[in-house]
Formats: sequence, C-alpha cells, structure tokens
Amino acid sequence: MIKVGIIGVGTVGTSVAQILKDNADVISARAGTDIVVKSGVVKNLNKDRGLDIVLTDNVDDILNDPEIDIVVELMGGVEEPFEVVKRALSSGKAVVTANKALLAYHRYELAELAKDIAFEYEASVAGGIPIINALRDGLSANHIESITGIMNGTSNYMMTKMTNDGVAYDDILKEAQDLGYAEADPTFDVGGFDAAHKLLILASIAYGIDAKPEDILIEGIDNVSQEDIQFAKEFGYAVKLLGIAKKDGNEVELRVHAALIKQEEMIAKIDGVMNAISVVGDKVGETLYYGPGAGGDATASAVVANIIDIARSGKSTPMLGFDRPMEGKALRLKPTANIESKYYLRINVSDKAGVLAKITKIFEENNISVETMLQRPATSDSANLLISTHIAVEKDIQNMIKELESLDFVNSTPVMIRIV
Repeated sequence: MIKVGIIGVGTVGTSVAQILKDNADVISARAGTDIVVKSGVVKNLNKDRGLDIVLTDNVDDILNDPEIDIVVELMGGVEEPFEVVKRALSSGKAVVTANKALLAYHRYELAELAKDIAFEYEASVAGGIPIINALRDGLSANHIESITGIMNGTSNYMMTKMTNDGVAYDDILKEAQDLGYAEADPTFDVGGFDAAHKLLILASIAYGIDAKPEDILIEGIDNVSQEDIQFAKEFGYAVKLLGIAKKDGNEVELRVHAALIKQEEMIAKIDGVMNAISVVGDKVGETLYYGPGAGGDATASAVVANIIDIARSGKSTPMLGFDRPMEGKALRLKPTANIESKYYLRINVSDKAGVLAKITKIFEENNISVETMLQRPATSDSANLLISTHIAVEKDIQNMIKELESLDFVNSTPVMIRIV
C-alpha cells in the first residue's frame, strides 16, 4: 500500500483525495497496489472539506511521518513550498507538485536534490493535458524544433470573446472576473506571467535552458483592442496569447506575448478556456495537445496520474528528462533584442498632411520594411495607422517605437503585436 500526504487541501487537493477514493478500483489495478491519502495539511481546520481523511495545520505531521511515501505539494507560492519540498526529498519521500511558480524559479535545484527520488509535476503545465510526459518521454527521440502554446485559459477566453462577439477588452475582463475565470487582480493571467512559468518548465525539458521569468520576454493582452482584432480578421489572422520556445542554432528564444497567428494553423482554432500546445519534433513533425488547462478535477487527474506512475516503479526518469547537456552541447538563451519576427503596429496620429510620409521615413531609417498599411479614422481629427511589417529585429522595432512616441503628431504610445 502507498500512503499519500497532501500539503494544501484546497480545490485541487480535495479533488485529488476524492479521485483516489472514487476511482480506487481502477487506480489500484493500474498502480499494482492500493493508494490511500493518510493525511492533509490545511490553513483553516474549521472549514469542512467533505473528506474522511485526517487534517492538520502543521506540515511536520506529514514531513516527519515515516508511513507517508508520497508528498503532494499544492500550497502555491514559491519560497515556502521550496523549503517544504526540499525537506520531503531530503527525507527520501517522493514528491508530486502542481506548482508552476515553484518550478519556474527552482526546477534545477530540485532536480539536483531529487536525483533518484521520484519527483513528478505533470499538473504544473496545462492542467489535465499530459504535455510533460509527452515531451520527456513520448518525444524523447526528437530534437524539439519549437513549442507554441495557448497556456492560459483566462486570456484565451477573453481573446475568443473579443474576436467572436466584438466585446471590448475592459468589458470582457469584467465578465471573466464575474465568471471566476479571472482574479480580482488579473495581472498574473492577462499579463502573461502564468504562461511564462509554464513555458520555462517546458523549455527546460526540451532544451535544458535554465532561465527565470525575469530573463525572458513577457507581455500580456491588455493593449489589444477591437481595431487590432478587426485588422487580424481582415488579413486572415487570429489573436492569441502564446508562449513560444524556438531553437535557432545553439540559441533558444523564449517569449510570451499576444500574437497574430494564421487562422489555418491548428492552434489558432483553440477557443474559450481551453489550452493547447503544439510541439514540432525533427522526426515526428507537429503534434498538438489539447484539453482543459485548469480546474480542480482536470488538474487533480494529472496529479493522480503522477502518483500512479510513482507507485508502479518507486522512482522516475530524470526529473527534467536528461542527464547531460541537450543537443550534445549547452544551448543558450537568445537575447530578447535579437529575436526576429514580423510585426503589427497600431499608431494613432493627428490626421493632417505629411504625417504618413514622415512615418514611412522613420520605418525606413530603422531598417523596417512595411508589408501592409491601412488608415482608419479614430476621431474627427485623428486616425489609426494599422501596419504590418516584413521580418524585422526586435531591437529595431523597439527603437522605432521610442522614436515614434516622441513625435508631436503621434498621440499615444504605438501598440505592437508580433506576428507568428
């Protein structure tokens, strides 16, 4: 029999305990042994969670219990769970976590501590989608050329409603908050930080890149307007918040931002709160992983799957899926300034003679070639220039935006969205 201790019996933790009870017959058949939750840690002992397990508010009751084989960490946060997980590993207990923030900052230290002790984290990326095992095991024969993912359901729900129903950003944000998809402070979701944590985990498995959130390009969807959505539709694009990892020689670019993506691409068709991740391998080609990226039962399903894996063997493959540098050498993070892309810009300008010629000249001086340009009235005396470019370098685009911003006939900071 395998005994489990859950640290953090909230929505997901409660679902984990319930699944292990409700599906005990099929779980024991697949694991080859019975799996039971012995105890759980909560902050508030007075709250009824509807579970028949022992609850405590002291993590030591689990960490110091010699009968507990697997510690499930569902606390949230970074530093406190890091200390808890370190203690669990140092006592020889296997660990399962769904904590993406913990792994975004400490995955390499934990991999070093875990060594031959099982450490699994499928639920940390895209909830119920088995993307970690797909990358670490199913695609292990491939050089991974790219990963492109819709990894945040809140942002995808908002982009879908803006595209399909013509809703303004502020209105759909309020609706998402009312429905419980977005928090009162939605920055973590709509600002791209949630997706960035997940992208960093996937990039470590695919490329061995040890980067922190502060090292990569992270932008959100808060600047996207109906003007941008309509431009995208007119030219055959959808707008999505994407996490992108792409190998270029011995460099890997990592970025999270709103993006225009061709409507015929598989990932452009993912709507609502669902997640999807496209992985391109050099031998297998493109594979797409689709499903619910959050929610108690979906996330708990991935946690329980990890518990079953550990129960089968008692140990796991290397935590990040490799024991030596990837690609036979160390890959390095590509500087954000050197990223190359096509770009879309929305520039609000005073509607007067000579403005367009000056804008065009500034593009030319910054080595940026225009592919398409539309002018749409904004107010009685201003217009929006909607421009897409050929491939350009990030530093040139950023320099040009600063230059445009300083001009007296440019009325606000230009909005830029990358085209994938």
